Amino acid sequence: MTSWVGRTAVDMAAAVREKRVTPREVVAEHLARIERLDGRIGAFRVVRARAALAEADEVGARDDLGELPLAGVPVAVKDNLAVRGESMRIGTAATPVTPAGEDHVTVARLRAAGAVVVGLTNVPELCVFGTTEGVHGTSRNPWDPARTAGGSSGGSAAAVAAAFTPLALGNDGMGSLRIPAANCGLVTIKPGHGKVPAGISDGDWFGMSENGPLATTVADARLMLSVLADAEVPHREKPAPHSVAVSLRSPLAGVTVARPYAQAVREAARLLAGAGHRVRPADPPYPLSLSLTSIAHWTAGTSVDARGLDTRLLARRTRTHAAVGRRFVAGVRTGASREALRRRLEPFFAEHDVLLMPALARRSPRSAPWHERNWLRNIAANSAYSPMTPPWNLTGWPAMAVPFGSLPSGAPCAVQLVARPGSEADLLDVAGQLEELHPWRRTAPLD
Repeated sequence: MTSWVGRTAVDMAAAVREKRVTPREVVAEHLARIERLDGRIGAFRVVRARAALAEADEVGARDDLGELPLAGVPVAVKDNLAVRGESMRIGTAATPVTPAGEDHVTVARLRAAGAVVVGLTNVPELCVFGTTEGVHGTSRNPWDPARTAGGSSGGSAAAVAAAFTPLALGNDGMGSLRIPAANCGLVTIKPGHGKVPAGISDGDWFGMSENGPLATTVADARLMLSVLADAEVPHREKPAPHSVAVSLRSPLAGVTVARPYAQAVREAARLLAGAGHRVRPADPPYPLSLSLTSIAHWTAGTSVDARGLDTRLLARRTRTHAAVGRRFVAGVRTGASREALRRRLEPFFAEHDVLLMPALARRSPRSAPWHERNWLRNIAANSAYSPMTPPWNLTGWPAMAVPFGSLPSGAPCAVQLVARPGSEADLLDVAGQLEELHPWRRTAPLD
């Protein structure tokens, strides 16, 4: 019997459209894998086994089955986006257990395209931190279960890396797609502002949060982004040469990039130069104030999200984060610091089409009860390993994490690609070249 676990979403959907396999068969095989292995990984808070099978049957009976871009494809959804009939807990005991009455628009688009939601994935409390653990579960990196999957889309990334689903839906407010994707060897793209509907909590972290795909191939990421954006993201077989800036500088002053991540960037730069791109070293002109700007927006977003919740039910690190953020909310709302950062960086991106930089500064922290540790310890751990992503949420510009090479442990390494607004297709094209020139193993060897 043909196994569909580990196959790409493109392959699965084509097989379902051509009636070589039914949606129920595809979904059932993935549910069986989740049941067998997720106890070791902790990707899911809720697995919708019965509902998913019923919904798979509904997809199989659709008159437009042959036209569905994600026909019968199992997907996982981050537990801060509404899924009809399921509660949305956002990683905390402080949220209600009331089932959602309707799907979030991105979930609705996935379902309209033929995808089947098999479960909701674990997140850190209120999606604050770059590690995923809490009262609803701990998500581990399937490549290295001693390490965290990252956060805050950690459960979604773990689900895809473990081949529980070929695609997952997550979102990114300060790196929450790119950080776990880099840890778990996945492709992701944080689209630019307005490309995909946001609607994440109260105000999308002042417009910094974006919904996006987690996938194992560039083609799958492009397909899912097209569905989420409700517009085809074009693919060019031979991309035009781009001006590529290569930077190893951390946006956070005082943080250095570990050798494996620096080496990955250098090797990726060499390959892109060989492919015809104009590649040269160049550091973005990050302001010295960027660290303060980042933490002000990070904490202020949590302060807004925590309003109306019983703070006695929040972990100490979350309460502290929200309390710190209260003093910044009014200033952050003006958007002045984000606009100043955009103005400062725009000349750099007028000169360079794409920025190639590390996705992380070093490997992820050990999987541990970080939610029980104090705020400063969490801030230090997050800042030391994941300082590379926040600027691109502050600007609202598109950015990707792309697997590239391995760490000494054998876990994946990754690079980050950034471009000016409206350049999602260009980023995906460059990422596709890296995939062709330097292929990666798509899922973790759990069996």
